[in-house]
Amino acid sequence: MSAAFTLFPKLHMHAATPPSPWIQRWSHLLAPQASVLDVACGPGRHMHWFHARGHAVTGVDRDAQALAGLQGVGELLCADIENGPWPLPGRQFGAVVVTHYLWRPLWPALLDSVAPGGVLLYETFAQGNEAFGKPSRPDFLLAPGELLQACAGWHIVAYEHGQLGEPDRMVQRIAALRPDATGREPVAMLAHQKASGSAIA
Repeated sequence: MSAAFTLFPKLHMHAATPPSPWIQRWSHLLAPQASVLDVACGPGRHMHWFHARGHAVTGVDRDAQALAGLQGVGELLCADIENGPWPLPGRQFGAVVVTHYLWRPLWPALLDSVAPGGVLLYETFAQGNEAFGKPSRPDFLLAPGELLQACAGWHIVAYEHGQLGEPDRMVQRIAALRPDATGREPVAMLAHQKASGSAIA
């Protein structure tokens, strides 16, 4: 059985908690003023990050108390996305952001929520984290390459699976661009290649 895991008490203390370095690193892939969906947003550290950079943001979480502190930041949806229907059917965003959350049955909805040419930024715990503490159940940990499989056919800008410190943990994370209707590389991919001076496989 699939399960979800979120680590709000430890890593999402409040909105002032710094955004994930992974999210910060790849934020430049978003088109200017692109809409952003933050899934399991908690107190909204990433909603604040993108809102401050001119993006229209939407946050989804089942914790009404956490969402209460985000009034005025963006669109807020209080929904149980594990036991209820997906609250955004048919809607697409310039970017979908997920951190420290895993509920595998949602992947089709998450991927469909990324507009053609849009960005998926995903980071959560991976196999091997059981050596450091919770989460430790396989349901809560990504297998090596699992995000790559989920994003098969997309343009993979960056992917990592390994150990991080402070606190010690195993993570897997990806920055991926959904192909546009023509199948050509999205503008964000071309801009990244130009900036880096090399193509990305």
